[in-house]
Order: sequence, then C-alpha cells, then structure tokens
Amino acid sequence: MSATLKAENKHAKKLAYATKQTAPLAPGRRAFFQYRDLGVTEGSNGAMRAQITSVIRGMTEPTGWHYHTCESQFVYVLKGWVDLEFESGETIHLAAEQSIFIPGGLRHNELRTSDDLELLEVSTPAQMGTVACDRPEGLASPRG
Repeated sequence: MSATLKAENKHAKKLAYATKQTAPLAPGRRAFFQYRDLGVTEGSNGAMRAQITSVIRGMTEPTGWHYHTCESQFVYVLKGWVDLEFESGETIHLAAEQSIFIPGGLRHNELRTSDDLELLEVSTPAQMGTVACDRPEGLASPRG
C-alpha cells in the first residue's frame, strides 16, 4: 500500500514521521511557549496541524480572551497543567493525561499554567488564526 493517499477532490497526503530530534521548532502564538512541528501539516497537505507545545517559563498573566479561526482544536496534556476559562463561564483545570476538544470560534482565556506544561495540540485545518476579543459580558471573574 502506498504512503500517499488520494481521495476524490482532495489533495494528496503522505506519511509524516517525527521524533523529538527531527521535529523542528516552529513560530507560535505565545512568547512563553515553545512549539515543535510534528510534520502533520505537510503530510496532510494542510488539512491538519499537530505540534508539541512546551512552557519556556510559566505564565505570569492570562493570555487574554481570544478565539481561533479554525474548524477545531484538540489538546492533550502530556505533563503539567493549564487552567482555561470559557465563554460559557466554565473554568477547566486540564492536567496530565486529560484532553479537551475546542470548536473553532469558541471564546476562551488561558489563565495559568504549571512551569512544566507540555501538551499535544491538533487543529483542523492546519492554518489556525488567533483573534483577540473582549471578555464575554456578564461573565463572573475566575477563581484563582
């Protein structure tokens, strides 16, 4: 079976394999994070992105309210934890071996992280923008 898959009206996809040693660092959204590209963007011809995000230094303040211009974002925490606040008012403490699926356009705010946070982040499509926005009206202040 070929490593290249072809589907009707889809661009060709190819096998993508990465190790910590071969996955290059990539530019990212936050200065306190380091991003390692796992090659999925190229392998999926832009249909999906997968990266490992690691803390360079712990967050000293929340990221600010934002949403992502993508279809979806999936996060699986490998090590450490992150506190997330959502437009619904829900605050989630996402820790090692836990995951979350975030639909594109859902407003959220990263409140704090552990100093050893490491996570796998997958988005569809690969191209994902970040748009700053206001805190949702009527939302109570987060605990913390």
